[in-house]
Amino acid sequence: MAEAVPVRCPACLRENGYTAPVFPCACGSPVHPPLDLSAPPVQLTHRTWSDTWVTVRCTSCGRESEWPHPELGCGSCGTVVLIPVHPLERVEFGSGAGPGTPGTQSPAGAADPAGAGGPAGARPGPGQEPGQEPRQGPGAAGRGAAGGPPAHIPPPPATPVPRPAFRPVTIRTARDAVATAALYLRWLGFRDVRQPDGRPIPSAAVDLRAPGLVAQVDPTTAPAGLRAVECVWLNGLTASATSVYFSLAGYTEDARARADELGIPLFVMDLTGMPQPVNDPADTLVGPDA
Repeated sequence: MAEAVPVRCPACLRENGYTAPVFPCACGSPVHPPLDLSAPPVQLTHRTWSDTWVTVRCTSCGRESEWPHPELGCGSCGTVVLIPVHPLERVEFGSGAGPGTPGTQSPAGAADPAGAGGPAGARPGPGQEPGQEPRQGPGAAGRGAAGGPPAHIPPPPATPVPRPAFRPVTIRTARDAVATAALYLRWLGFRDVRQPDGRPIPSAAVDLRAPGLVAQVDPTTAPAGLRAVECVWLNGLTASATSVYFSLAGYTEDARARADELGIPLFVMDLTGMPQPVNDPADTLVGPDA
């Protein structure tokens, strides 16, 4: 586990201990945002998408992934601050590589006496004068320079890319539950998932919005009831959007029955951060690629 570092609140100047979260890369290696402790923390007054996520590169495989931006709530005054992170360093490719790698010069091109970019030492064919373009055979018309298929034939369709496995985030606080639900919705294909303005109340459900989506995350320890399911359905009906509900403690029987009638997907999240569908609308939303 990473060592806790002191972070001074810009509002009350109290120092709070903060431990950087560790996330699992697709290769299995742990990654964590590189904190920039030389820069002062920034008070969070208006939450935006760019403030919520940060790109982190795995030091083992080089994969770049987006994870929740490190933030801390002051234990004295309650101010939420964003902890600065070091920007990603640009990776240069081709340095010290062999011929044909970007950033290097091919020895064959350097030895071309004609300076025309053709193969070095190319000899004229039969009946061809030096410097003359090579003759094309009868089947060369309509082909590429490398003798490939005719230009008018379209390439084969690309193979659909399967959905990658969802990478859960361990839930320790209500904020972790909201971040996990946002990650999962983005994994399902929803874009620009965001939390409305205003500081969340720990004892109440939190709304998440995206184009065509209204979701509610219940981080409490009590099962979600009938009224909560009907409220999220009404919010989705007003916005002409899909309604989704996430709960840590599950649902009452009448809430599940009402959700099935209204077609509302219900998910349960455990502390490992892996949402599980609990009704048929949720199975349909996840789809066969899960």
